[in-house]
Formats: sequence, structure tokens, C-alpha cells
Amino acid sequence: MANCIEVKNLTKDYKGIKAVDDLSIEVREGEILGLLGPNGSGKTTTINCILSLLKFHTGHITIFGKEMRPDLYEVKREIGVVFQDVAVFEELTVYENIDYFCGLYITDKEKRKNCIEKALELVGLEEYKKYYPKQLSGGLLRRLNIACGVAHQPKIIFLDEPTVAVDPQSRNRILEGIKTLRKEGATIIYTTHYMEEVEILCDRIIILDKGKVLASGTTDELKKLARIEEKISVEMDTLKEKNLKEIESLNNVLDCYYDDKLLVVSFLKGKNNLMAILEYLNEHKLKYEKIYSERPTLNDVFLELTGKELRD
Repeated sequence: MANCIEVKNLTKDYKGIKAVDDLSIEVREGEILGLLGPNGSGKTTTINCILSLLKFHTGHITIFGKEMRPDLYEVKREIGVVFQDVAVFEELTVYENIDYFCGLYITDKEKRKNCIEKALELVGLEEYKKYYPKQLSGGLLRRLNIACGVAHQPKIIFLDEPTVAVDPQSRNRILEGIKTLRKEGATIIYTTHYMEEVEILCDRIIILDKGKVLASGTTDELKKLARIEEKISVEMDTLKEKNLKEIESLNNVLDCYYDDKLLVVSFLKGKNNLMAILEYLNEHKLKYEKIYSERPTLNDVFLELTGKELRD
């Protein structure tokens, strides 16, 4: 696939602190790219630079082969942006909101009407077109926000945490809508803190921190970066500190913890570990409810690369 966005050696400083540090990334046409990173990693700054909403100090950004500028409207009209904060007009109905934002790009009334109806169907708001935003639930508002950002049928769509704080039904509808947009040819840059969404949606993932790329690749490629090969979880009512330390000293154990009645043991190698845990529990007559083994998750890789300390 050809690259529709190319960012080369991008640097952006804030009062001497590098929010983006000599960053180079590519977005391939027709893919869903997951752009991940902890708070303060440089995701939002990078996106704002790509959109020419921020001036940057050094670097080069091209979209569809053209150098991006604030006044490059022929390219900007091919881009849709859905930010995390809902941005709609309270005094307009659902239909009128979508009509307004779509009208910024499409002046032909008949064509715009068709685009609006398609956007309503995409997010499942057909029955709510005469409602005002204050009458909508949080999930419906999120879906309206998305419809406003994609109604003009852009070729490139930026989605910034579109499912945050929504109910499972709305979340499912949003994810299905994103899959539909990709099937119809859109290129999507997707940011989220929900790793399971990334595994479901994204063709490729880039993990950022401190303005640099820490890793990139498919979900399977990133999982191979994890130091652990196996995690074993045991549901049990009680576990003494002495037992936890003894389990930690078993062969191949990287670390283990016990919290909220769940023991989690991470192993560097994945052979006979389940048997070793079972033998220990039986030997010390420790009762448990369930025990199960799993391979490293994308969340494990993310925490291993970016660290477990809290971010602002």
C-alpha cells in the first residue's frame, strides 16, 4: 500500500521540552493505524502538527504527496477529525448538526442529504435525527460527534478515543462503524487506551513515548517483544506473603503479585509452568477456585515498553 501520510524528523518543543523528538512515521492508504502512548507521550501534539493546527520546529509532513500547510484546503477537505471532547451545537438537532459540519465541505444540497443519511445509518442515529444534544445519552452524543466528523466522506479520518465512557452497545456500534469506514476505503488513525479495541481494529500499531517511536508493527509482531512468554492467573480467597515470595522464587518466574483475590504469575519461558504452580498449591494445601494460562497481551507489551509508573 502507498503512504498517504509521511512524517519525517518532526520535532516540536514546548519551553525547551521536546513533546515530539525527531519523529518519523508513515500511514499507509486504507489501513487502520493505532497510535498508542501514555498521557504526555506526544500523540496529540503529533496529530495537531499533521493537521497543521500547530507549528513545529523542524521536520517535513506530506499528505497525499503534498506538503501540509494551514491553507492547503484541497487536502484538508479530504480529512475528518473526531476529537475526544464532544463538539456539537446544543441549539441544533442531530440532523442539523450533521448538516452544518457536512456543509462546510459539500455545498450541493442533494449530495449533502445523501451523505447525512449515510452518516446517521453508520452510527445508528436514524431514529434520533430530530433530537437535541441535551436529550441524548453519553453514548448517543459520542456517535453524533463521529457522524459530524465523517459525514463528508473523508479519505483520512483521525479518531481520538471515540469510545471513552460509553455503554457497551454504543461502543460496539462505534467499532462496527469504524470497520465499515475502512471497508469503504477510508484510512483511519486511531488513538485509545483500550488495548482490546486496538487488537480488534488495527492493522498496524505505533507506540509512542516522550515524543519517540518505541515500537511499531502488527499486534502479533509487538507481542513478540514481550519478555514474558506466559502468564498464569489463579483465583483464590487468601494468600500469605510467605507463599507469594516462594512462588516468586520458582523457576522462570519474572514477577508475581496478589491483588483482589487474584494471583498473577509471569514467566520468562512457557514450559511446564502450569504444572509447577499446581504442584506448589497442592503441596501447601492452598485452595483456589480457577486457574488459567494465557500468552502475553498487547497491554503487557505496552506497560513493558512505557513503564508502570502513573502519568499525569
